[in-house]
Amino acid sequence: MPDDAKQPDRSNIAVWGSDVIASAIREQGFPYVCLNPGASYRGLHDSLVNYLGNAEPEMLVCLHEEHAVAMAQGYAMVTDEPLAVIVHSNVGLMHATMGVFDAWCKRVPVVMFGATGPVDAMQRRPWIDWIHTTADQGAQIRDYTKWDDQPGSAEAAVESVRRATSIATTRPFGPVYVNFDAAVQEMELDEWPELYDIAKFRPPAPPAPSSGDMEQLLAILKDASSPLILAGRSSADEGDWARRIDLAERLGAGVITGLGGAAFPTTHPLYIGETNFVVRPDLIDDFRSADMVLALDWVDLGGTLRQAYPVGGAMPKIVNVSVDYQVHRGWSMDYQAMPPVDLHIATTPEPVVEALLNELPKSKKKFARTPPQLPDKPEGSGSISVSALAAMFLNVTKEQPVSILSRPIGWPPEAGTIEHPEDYVGGNGGGGVGAGPGIAVGAALALRDRNSPRIPVAVVGDGDYTMSSNALWTAAANDIPLLVIVANNRAYFNDELHQQRVAKARDRDQANAWVGQRIDDPPPDLAMIARGHGLGGEGPVADLAELEAALGRALDAVRAGQPYVLDVIVEREYVSKRLDAKRKK
Repeated sequence: MPDDAKQPDRSNIAVWGSDVIASAIREQGFPYVCLNPGASYRGLHDSLVNYLGNAEPEMLVCLHEEHAVAMAQGYAMVTDEPLAVIVHSNVGLMHATMGVFDAWCKRVPVVMFGATGPVDAMQRRPWIDWIHTTADQGAQIRDYTKWDDQPGSAEAAVESVRRATSIATTRPFGPVYVNFDAAVQEMELDEWPELYDIAKFRPPAPPAPSSGDMEQLLAILKDASSPLILAGRSSADEGDWARRIDLAERLGAGVITGLGGAAFPTTHPLYIGETNFVVRPDLIDDFRSADMVLALDWVDLGGTLRQAYPVGGAMPKIVNVSVDYQVHRGWSMDYQAMPPVDLHIATTPEPVVEALLNELPKSKKKFARTPPQLPDKPEGSGSISVSALAAMFLNVTKEQPVSILSRPIGWPPEAGTIEHPEDYVGGNGGGGVGAGPGIAVGAALALRDRNSPRIPVAVVGDGDYTMSSNALWTAAANDIPLLVIVANNRAYFNDELHQQRVAKARDRDQANAWVGQRIDDPPPDLAMIARGHGLGGEGPVADLAELEAALGRALDAVRAGQPYVLDVIVEREYVSKRLDAKRKK
């Protein structure tokens, strides 16, 4: 909580349990609380509005609990800081679960609050309070949160809020949940409880690497002539970004980026390329020419190593820097394959990078940045390929910095320039369809409040958009500039490809793969949906000859402060090659 944060004057007023809880929430410094209202936390809602004045935190109304969690995830992906979320009783938590799972897999901090009860059956209203009271509400999400609690008093709730925030913001980050008894919220207290100062409950810093681990790492690096850095989950801090670059230059190490978002500048001569969970075939030689791999919190390191270095073949020395193992559980297999490594340093990448910079000599070589290479601007008319949409977008935005908040499956790799942590935010983490719009709103909110010069742009599929387009209402209601480009193939195309593979393996008719997959009879009017929620909207744009002008109008609207949706009909395809069809040397 900021030192100058204001607390209400408590003299000569009644003290309610929810007032104490609201003050505990305020002292954590959340700028916003994302919520969908519900009677189970009516006491807390009143305190946030009438006791705190709907400020610090300010309420952001969401039309679905899943979107509230997704917004907090998007905000954290830009800032590494949590927003507060409130969901209503057991039913609201059920709605929120996919968002919680995405945040868990993405390893971002989200602090969720909920409510139940009254736990005391004698205080329950007929029927409604009974169906909204759960004996162990946190059990719904316990397998994919770092911690949950249900405090039994207002004073205990303060400690729960403090502990929850500390745990969520200690790496590896993750969602937490505190469930408040409705009776505790609405209990009148005799006096305000005496509490320790919040300054005594700060989250711990990541541990420094041990001297023994650093000795081993330095020895491995000394023997390496061709090191490779796998830049995975990364801090959003500009200083950490600069230190990663400095480390690569001192080592002369090539850098591959992955599922973690922006981690290294694509214009740097040491940048090799980007891959997802399936290693790009054109990157395999870079893996196999390395004699040492330094993995910085790489997502699914085991899966990557198995593809690059099959069992029985040669493998370089592998060093894994990560604390992700600390949240590995039995219910979800998001811990991925077990990586075969020579040294596991149990901390986050930043302390290791800093420790290495204290030991390694500065590079004497000057690394000149490679000017961004624009693909040719598509010309002509007719249908729009995914590559044409990506290439046209890059040409239209060549003079305008943008922040890519999401990219759909099948988007061309390395389609865009990354020179700053805000240039690309990353994927949703858990693969949940419908997460994209909510995450985009939260990320755009963070960029707006940071006065970023970048236009927030989310490229989403039509399945993602139609499942959660109402998340965008919150952007319209709160003047959050955002461009959503829907790469609309009018199908659940990923599953259509799966059906093709199954039919081929079973020697059946692949032509039936589209059955049960298409979204085209009738096709939803995606731009009208956007306009119905108060956003600007245009489309469908189906002719390449109209695309450039449509993108220009969309960008102009967002520059003017309007959230906007552009529906672009694209061919049903996935693109696996760079737009220039070349490797970066």
